[in-house]
Amino acid sequence: MPSRRRVLQGSASLAALAALMPWLPSFASVSETLLTRAIPSSGEQLPVIGLGTSRTHDVAMTDEALQPLRDVLRELVNGGASLVDTAPSYGRAEAVCGALAAEDDMRKKLFLASKVSSTGRAAGERQVQASFAALRTDTIDLMQVHNLQDTSTQLGLLRDLKAQGRVRYIGVTHYLDSAHDRLLEVLRKEPVDFVQFNYSIGERNAERELLPFCADKGIAVLINRPFQRAALFDRVKGKSLPDWVAMELGATSWAQVMLKFILANPAVTAVIPASSNPRYMADNILAGQGRLPDAAQRQRIIELFA
Repeated sequence: MPSRRRVLQGSASLAALAALMPWLPSFASVSETLLTRAIPSSGEQLPVIGLGTSRTHDVAMTDEALQPLRDVLRELVNGGASLVDTAPSYGRAEAVCGALAAEDDMRKKLFLASKVSSTGRAAGERQVQASFAALRTDTIDLMQVHNLQDTSTQLGLLRDLKAQGRVRYIGVTHYLDSAHDRLLEVLRKEPVDFVQFNYSIGERNAERELLPFCADKGIAVLINRPFQRAALFDRVKGKSLPDWVAMELGATSWAQVMLKFILANPAVTAVIPASSNPRYMADNILAGQGRLPDAAQRQRIIELFA
């Protein structure tokens, strides 16, 4: 993500922090406590910053390829976070997550989420069993029906697994604005613990109905595409971070501004930006610390990206 790298390098505040350590190992852990929010169906507290693995974690199972991802996971945990979201459709990402979670007794520190994207009960069962094997765990914290594929059938399977204690929470996902109406239809008739969808400064359709509905019905919300696959960094390319952002919100990078904007919506439980860079993971963690923008500040942020 070159555009993010340039923006980070342009932040004097972050550069000052970086000078204190070789490459910011665990710098997120030396600041404030990471914010958590309750999963409505249980009351369990979940840290508001997580890790997505689409594209970034589809790598060879070699030590050289795994090392930066190992460092990312350490930054996640050392910063007080736990949620790692993956899927069978992300290539080798599930197996990579399982291998890293098995190291140093890391699994007990993680909230592992995966997905099922099959048609038919038998195919769903095979895929879910493969996920248990790939993640090297007997219990998956959250299993989601990916992109609403054969939703009713697969939710039936996930409910059975939840009753057996093999899955702790269940949910549904999508990543496009055009699917929000379909998500609402499912949520109105299918009881789930979580829903995952896209939301960002540049994609705010979820504010109309989806986020208010989830808040009203007590459904935990995971947010994907918080940077619109880096497109938001292009909007602020070459722009300095305004002084008021640092003074009023304590943000030291554009990425933190983007994530704080999302987290300022109380219906959001956690946001899951993908990363293969430990610097970016540490930077993301900082977004979940300190102050979040109020309504007026959120409007000023929108204007910065116009």
